[in-house]
Amino acid sequence: MAQAGSRPGAGPTRRTARWERYRVTHPFSARDQAGLWGAIAGVVGLAVLLGWALDMKGGVVIVAALPFIVSWYENRRTAFQFDAAGARFGTVPLPWSDITQLVVATPEGGAHTLIGARLRPGAPLPAGGTLLAHDPEMPAPIHVAVPRAKFDLRKMVTKARKYAPAHLRIVVADPSGEHVAA
Repeated sequence: MAQAGSRPGAGPTRRTARWERYRVTHPFSARDQAGLWGAIAGVVGLAVLLGWALDMKGGVVIVAALPFIVSWYENRRTAFQFDAAGARFGTVPLPWSDITQLVVATPEGGAHTLIGARLRPGAPLPAGGTLLAHDPEMPAPIHVAVPRAKFDLRKMVTKARKYAPAHLRIVVADPSGEHVAA
């Protein structure tokens, strides 16, 4: 049985939602951990309160709220991601139809790798979200910084061949120039 997401660049299917993607996360932060545990404690407290006040099963509240908490936490930690639907730079989503190239730059001596997108001519810059200010090492207008230790170019290229549209190229920008990632 063929799925709609079986060809690169097709719309997401049930399986593309979580497992069929390339994702780089920010490192763990104390603030994010506190938010996660605070949300869990709040939901458990609400479940206890509703169980006492309304004679309702508190487990229902916990089970219903847990996917939202996990989704919030994963979205907060995601620095860069792409799947069959498009790419996301921090909180800024871009559809594949607007992207012509993904650009990777690794500044010398830096702790971060820069991942950016070149847009097709006439594509509007996305509104909202937080983007980094222009970096001289990054030739693309939209980019994010990801921890160098968490970035794997070979894995990114492999996943792009599988889930990104055929027109997409991954370009590596370094002081000697730009070349297509192999």
